[in-house]
Amino acid sequence: MLHEVMVSERSQQQPVESTLSGVQLGHDYLESHYAETLSQTLQGVPGVKAMTIGSGLSKPVIRGLGLNRMAVVEDGVKHEGQQWGEDHGLEIDQFAIGKVEVIKGPSALFFGGDAMGGVLKLTTKHVPDEPLEGSVHLFMRSNNEQWGTSADVGGIRGRFFFRAMATLADYADYRVPADSILHNTYWLRLPDHRLRNTAGLERDASLLFGYGGTDFHTDLRISDSYSKSGFFADAHGREVALSDIDYNASWHDISLPFQSVNHLKVASHSTYLGSLYSLDATLAYQNNHREEHAEPVAHGFRPRPTGTLERGFDKHTLSANIGVRWMGFERHLLHGGLDLQYQHNRRDGWGFIMPDFEQSVVGLFLSDKFSLSDGWTVQGGVRYDAARLAIHEYTDWYPTPLSSGDSAYMRRADNLTQSFHSLSWSAGVSHDAGLWTVKMNIGKGFRLPTAKELGADGINYHTCRYEQGNNALPPEQSYQLDASVSHNGRRLVLLVEPYLNFFSNYIYLNPTHLFVEGVQLYRYTQARVFRYGIDAQVDYHVSDHWTASLKGEYLKARQLSGTKKGFSLPFSVPWSVQGEIHYGSQWIGNCRLSAILRVVGSQHDIVPPEQPTDGYWTLGFKAEKDIVIASTRLKVSFLVNNIFNHRYYDHTSYYRLMQIPEPGRNFSLRADWDF
Repeated sequence: MLHEVMVSERSQQQPVESTLSGVQLGHDYLESHYAETLSQTLQGVPGVKAMTIGSGLSKPVIRGLGLNRMAVVEDGVKHEGQQWGEDHGLEIDQFAIGKVEVIKGPSALFFGGDAMGGVLKLTTKHVPDEPLEGSVHLFMRSNNEQWGTSADVGGIRGRFFFRAMATLADYADYRVPADSILHNTYWLRLPDHRLRNTAGLERDASLLFGYGGTDFHTDLRISDSYSKSGFFADAHGREVALSDIDYNASWHDISLPFQSVNHLKVASHSTYLGSLYSLDATLAYQNNHREEHAEPVAHGFRPRPTGTLERGFDKHTLSANIGVRWMGFERHLLHGGLDLQYQHNRRDGWGFIMPDFEQSVVGLFLSDKFSLSDGWTVQGGVRYDAARLAIHEYTDWYPTPLSSGDSAYMRRADNLTQSFHSLSWSAGVSHDAGLWTVKMNIGKGFRLPTAKELGADGINYHTCRYEQGNNALPPEQSYQLDASVSHNGRRLVLLVEPYLNFFSNYIYLNPTHLFVEGVQLYRYTQARVFRYGIDAQVDYHVSDHWTASLKGEYLKARQLSGTKKGFSLPFSVPWSVQGEIHYGSQWIGNCRLSAILRVVGSQHDIVPPEQPTDGYWTLGFKAEKDIVIASTRLKVSFLVNNIFNHRYYDHTSYYRLMQIPEPGRNFSLRADWDF
């Protein structure tokens, strides 16, 4: 029998059990804060932001670091898609996630170099509690006319269990609070305020089998995520104006240009628990297949190609992680591990942005968590990584005329093989004094340059820039100091997390004043960079029914060397504050109401010739109600974002470069039935 339970913000977020900053988010939090993508769902956590482009596409960012500077780990497996790209989303079904741990700060010790900025540690809905249980979710949104459903069913018999899940979603072109935009000196009309050709769909499925004994647990999970989404047609240049496609015929069709992404993951996890130690082993295979399709047109010296496949990427990843924990000491918890990974990526199509590559990484780590008296805990460890990256040459399939009068097939990328190795470390201390907890951690991170950073040479239409790599880039080195002070009282909950970060050779795309084929040229370069900031949250429980919450984040970055010395970094996150008034009552049927005000500051701390962005504010409203019928629960949620349909620009969105505002007013309705 299910009982009515009031869910508060305080009960939904718990600090991580380490000396690092971060929070743990349960299923209730994810359900209550559900947004269009998993990255947007997590934006309620201070320091976490979604890097969006269009509708239904976003990637997570922790304290301004994303892509290959933060790791997404699902059930112990580091998610490996085409992380280098800002123009596609995270290929994970958020309905399959049961718990999220957001770890802020240097986490390379346990998760490798990609985790120098933090980790999203995802745990899927796992072992069922009943012989047969499940849930059904229905959702819809007004702005892009999205509709979708997700369902899962699972059960346990004896020591064996299973769970199956499927998610379907479709959406139309989304609306913005503008009837026209200015792009490349041309005014583009937006009929019905729609950003034409931004419709899309998503299809996800997963299957889990497992055995859970007293000392031994093993499971096998197979998941497949597929999405198809259109790109704003005019992002591909004025050639679209000559197209025979009628983009205004339907707001629901997906025309050229579009992208499709399919991510297959097969992972096995086994655990053995002994009296003094435990063993963990995870084996995984991932295949990420991404295609970009566009109309084949002649461009510059390039003749009209055949077919619509502009770019294709096929990435295969094999990984193995073995860990052991020793618990035979009175106050020590030793944790050691071995990580192995091999990646193989091949390109296709008549367009070029990055070369083929193979990459192999071996990592070894050892840590110790030492519990002192009076609530003091000391934690530290070291990690050694060795890696080899090989990228392959690429030559254009068409000749380019030379000044001499001859022509040649231009080489865009050279053969390059590089080996790297590095030692990372982390040390921290935490003190639990009843209602107060204080943490401090310092660590060194290491990140390999990606194949794109080394060998890119082409137009990225979706981010409005020509990208050029640098094959002389060494690995990044980062040092970070984190602190955390939290108070968890009966009425007052407080969390303050300041941090400092120094990169001796930060890799980034430097905007230039040059233009290539009509778009701005960006070159990968390095600079010493100093970053500092603070995340904060305070919740005050005014009464049993009323709660007031205030969250904020601030980040400052400064280049200490290079051609842009003294400036910030491109697309730097501006400060933001979010206030929420929450009302909940059982006597009216476990109903919860919230009003949310979000204020984002202007961003004038830019890298020339980057343009500044004005600040903005939005107001939202949320209502939730639980209905308990027999042994099942039905939850209905209603949400409206940007109530006043304000026109504003997100400084971290690449559509800002085309003067495209963020989506307008949006009504959302969701129903969740657990049985």
